[in-house]
Amino acid sequence: MASNIEKGIAFVLAIVVGGTTSFQLYKDWGTSGLDNNVTKLLLGLMAFGCVLVILACFGVLGGGA
Repeated sequence: MASNIEKGIAFVLAIVVGGTTSFQLYKDWGTSGLDNNVTKLLLGLMAFGCVLVILACFGVLGGGA
């Protein structure tokens, strides 16, 4: 029971963070410069992490139980 609540919270927060990250990445995509490229890389990695959390919530990743 408690694991379902935790999975639900993780799913909702992954959607919120992933959406915000994707929107910010979309806004910053046209910028240039080393600082902006590092920012885009970090935003992309954060969005990828959110996808991994969503997959883990559905049991696709990590052996899910």
